[in-house]
Parts: sequence; structure tokens; C-alpha cells
Amino acid sequence: MRRIKIAQIGTSETEHAIQVFRSLNSHPDVFDVIGYANVDQHSKPLHEVFNEHRRLTVDEILHISDLDAVVIECDENLQSHYAMLAAQRNLPMHLEKPCGDDDAAFNLLIDEVEKRKLLLHTGYMYRYNPAVQYALEAVKSGKLGEVYSVEAQMSCMQAPAMRRWLGNYRGGMMFYLGCHLVDLIMLFQGEPMAITPLNMTVTEDSAYGEDFGMALFRYPHGMSIAKTCGAEPGGFMRRQLVICGTKGTLEIKPLERLLGGDMVSTSIREHYVDENGACSWSNEGKLTVYEPYNRYDSMMLSFADMLRGKKENPYTPEYERALHRNVLRACGKIA
Repeated sequence: MRRIKIAQIGTSETEHAIQVFRSLNSHPDVFDVIGYANVDQHSKPLHEVFNEHRRLTVDEILHISDLDAVVIECDENLQSHYAMLAAQRNLPMHLEKPCGDDDAAFNLLIDEVEKRKLLLHTGYMYRYNPAVQYALEAVKSGKLGEVYSVEAQMSCMQAPAMRRWLGNYRGGMMFYLGCHLVDLIMLFQGEPMAITPLNMTVTEDSAYGEDFGMALFRYPHGMSIAKTCGAEPGGFMRRQLVICGTKGTLEIKPLERLLGGDMVSTSIREHYVDENGACSWSNEGKLTVYEPYNRYDSMMLSFADMLRGKKENPYTPEYERALHRNVLRACGKIA
């Protein structure tokens, strides 16, 4: 089968440019990586992963006649711009989350993608976490009954320079990492009735951005919560997703365990009511541990399958439009 001819626009270390480019190159039987364009607003030396590849201009990439797809992994404030240029060249694309902070620009991109019937694949890698996939099937099958609450947390301990960088975007951590949580809540519960943002700065230096993010999501029969913090020691191991339904609860905690490099592991614990509608307080539930996997490979190989027509993208442009709007609502950027 012919390899997918692909190029990357962006090398930003604040995104997943390095990891995605490494994933593309680790599958030479699938991807033919033509090169990259460095468009990001930093002067640091490029990561070594780019060393042996051609450095191109964006114009050169967009005018490769037989290019199959492009990856957009640049700074957030540039993403919609370069994605639109790719769309206007009829190029399918993988676009880094959360797809910029300009709602009007992103809506124009979605309009263009829909008009041209292009594949738009976004970098929400937790969609490919096997425990999350299992949970989605459990909810879809009715195993959990009616879902009334999703509790999603994603925190870490960022360096001061990174926490200052958060000040470039309204909502700070809610924009940067909380976008994953908004996506997960919507996957399990759909469009919320209302979103209440509760973001703030918790570190002492007033130059820092909003490094603590929280948002409440109101649904007809329940409330969900997203919480993210960039100043939380041990926060990575407390990243979790809890889905509560009338018949059962699923807990993924932590969302991932780091195993070295880009390899991670995940597990899920299940609790269900019995035939009498009861669940013992001491019931530890059923624990399933999944085999280690590369969090970027599963995402990019799925993108390849979509490009080849082997699978359909379950995340439509309209879903991405609604998700982007709700991320910005959770950030307090739009009402």
C-alpha cells in the first residue's frame, strides 16, 4: 500500500509537535515524511527529532502537488491561520488541540472544511485511550444507566516560565489542558445547558496567567466538573476521569501512567448496582489494566486509517465547532 505523503507545519514545544513528528517517523511503512516548516515564535534550537529532515517554507509544503495531508503543530495563535491555508489547498489535516483561541477564525475554518468535505482530525489524544474507549462503549450500551455526572481532572506542576506563558490565553490552564476535559465531558454527556468558568491565578507572582482552572457544566439531570492546575505537585498522578451513572460508575485514575518516552499505561475500575439497586460501600469493583501503548501512535495511526478510508472519523466538523466554542466558554473568553 502506498505510503501517506505528509509534512508538518510547526515545531512548538508547548504543543505536541515533537511527539507527533517522532510518531510519524516511527512508522515509515505508513508515512512518507517530506519535511517540516518552522513557523513558531521562539528562538530556541530545534529539537533533534527534526535534524535529519528537510526544512521547508509553508508555501513549499502547500505546493507539493502529490501531498496527501498536513500536520499543523504550531503556536496556538497561529493554528487557525495555517489550517485555513491548508484547507484552501484541499489538504486533509491533523490539527493540534485546542485549535487556537479565535472563535471566529475557527468557525471560518470549519465552514471551509465542510464546504470542501475535508478530513479534519484534532489532537485530543485521550479519545484513543483504551480505557476511555471502553467507557464510551459502556455508556453507549446503557450499562451505566443515565450518566448524571463526569468528574474530570488534569493537573501537573509547571515551571514558572510555562505558567507565565499561560497568561497569553484567557483561562490559562483551562485553555491549555482543560480543553481535554471539556472534550471528555462532551463525549459522555453532549452539549451542556450552561457552563460556569471559575478560573484564577493561585501562584504568588502576579505575572503568571490563570494557572488554576475549574468549570461547571450543567445538564438537565446533573452537573459535571472540569479541574486543571499548573501548580500542583503530584498532579499528574491525580489526573482522573470518573463517569457516574444511575446503574454504575467508571473510574480511570490516573488517566495515564508514564512508562518512559511516549509510552504510557492506563486502567479502569467499574462499580455497578446489584439486582436490588444497591452497591456495597466496601466493594472495590472490577479493575482492568491495559497493555502499555504509545499515546501518539494510536492517534496518528487512526488518522492514517481515516485518510485511507479504512475508518470514518467519529468526530465531525460540527462536533469540533461545538467543542471549541465550549472550551472558550469554560475559559471565560466567550459567553
